[in-house]
Amino acid sequence: MDLASTIDGVLAIDPPKDAVEFGGEWFSWAELDRRSRNVVRALEACDAGPDTRVGVLLRNHIDLVAVLLALFRSGRCLASLNAVSPDAKLADDILDAATPVLIACGSDWKRTGIRDAAKRAGSAIISVSGEDVSVEVLRTATNPERRLASGVAIEMLSSGTTGKPKRIPLPRRNLEKALAGAASYEKGRDPNAPPELRSGVSIVTAPLAHIAGITGLMNNLLAGRKVCLIERFTVEGFRDAIVRHRPKVAGAPPSALRMILDADIPPEDFSSLVAYRTGTAPLDPDLADAFYEKYGIPVLQNYGATEFAGGVAGWTLQDFKAHWKDKRGAVGRLNKSVEAHIVDPETGGELPAGEEGLLELRAPNVGDGKNWVRTTDLAVIDEDGFLYINGRHDGAIIRGGFKIMPDDVIKAMQAHPAVREASVVALPDRRLGQVPAAAWIAKEGVDAPDEEAFRSWLKDQLLPYQVPVSLMQVEELPRTPSLKPSLPDVRALFESAA
Repeated sequence: MDLASTIDGVLAIDPPKDAVEFGGEWFSWAELDRRSRNVVRALEACDAGPDTRVGVLLRNHIDLVAVLLALFRSGRCLASLNAVSPDAKLADDILDAATPVLIACGSDWKRTGIRDAAKRAGSAIISVSGEDVSVEVLRTATNPERRLASGVAIEMLSSGTTGKPKRIPLPRRNLEKALAGAASYEKGRDPNAPPELRSGVSIVTAPLAHIAGITGLMNNLLAGRKVCLIERFTVEGFRDAIVRHRPKVAGAPPSALRMILDADIPPEDFSSLVAYRTGTAPLDPDLADAFYEKYGIPVLQNYGATEFAGGVAGWTLQDFKAHWKDKRGAVGRLNKSVEAHIVDPETGGELPAGEEGLLELRAPNVGDGKNWVRTTDLAVIDEDGFLYINGRHDGAIIRGGFKIMPDDVIKAMQAHPAVREASVVALPDRRLGQVPAAAWIAKEGVDAPDEEAFRSWLKDQLLPYQVPVSLMQVEELPRTPSLKPSLPDVRALFESAA
């Protein structure tokens, strides 16, 4: 699959036809084409040629669909920035990304500190509001070594194990292979065939600031299928889209599954669905069973990561019917193009089928396609190729599909002038799977904030999903013999309080 030519081909099939619904309004293929070409012209006005790193403040908005198409059809590199971040954090991310060009919806340029951060980074500013694309070219030089990302389609912002998030470069060839692989699994679709428009509407709820949102959107547009883009998931918005568009397949993270069940949506509202797809976070098999019992709809989980540009394992409808009872708890079967094995975390030695260790993968869309890539997931692969994920070796907390590194939260908490030390643990949550909780020690001689004031302060330092659901001030943290905070004992503090 050649991404640029496929985009051009789809946009040219029947331009007046509807392509994307957003906010209750339909936008045609012609409108997407025209808007994306406006963005390309704006990039050219900024002297941003192919392979230029272009920062985009991403959110689920029709204006940014055109931006994505513009970057992918013109061979530029998308450097993702999460527009829903707090103003101060987003400004820091802009400075850290240091892209020569920065694109955002017009409303985001009005936020406190965002335009100033772009100027300090030396970024040319492109504001997108419908058909209107305005450019403000600054002459402050950016680091020339960071201007280009040759052959890279996306620099995805992902959590790191220490303070700042990492940028994961996704080569264009890997993205193309991942999208072609997704197409090959769709009945009646050949990724190498000429593009065509298809019937039906796909509902996209995943955030465009995450790889699942980008690949979900692009996979449907490349298939010539209409998309209903939802700004953010709500039960009522999701139900309304299902009732109006009657898709056969829809999905959202496991946390949304719990919200739907709790809302007691009538089964007839979901009668068009033959499957519900989910991913980005661990799925409780009991939750999948409860959904199937109420609605008769199989829940098909998949497993992937930012680095892989999509899934590497997952459940098909056929596998669910044949194996759910005996493979319950698996994230699905490994994709045909994927090789995987399990290694000992300490020695790196390969382990036999059925034993737990670190998962390593090799696939056309993973790394260089030739060498094994080690994940941080503890996993088991059985003799039939079904994959079981049993947690993370790096201690990450997965809250409703969003990854939280405890060290990021600890660093933010310990930046408070009243905090001497903090420890962050994962607590089970019925809806979100896991949530963070934090115990902390106050410095001597300093007035400690109450929980409400501390939480308000943290909201300015962290993304909303990173803020601990519970903050507990303690005289001392329980510790291991090496004097590190004992995470099981810290977790027990919250369990006792509950």
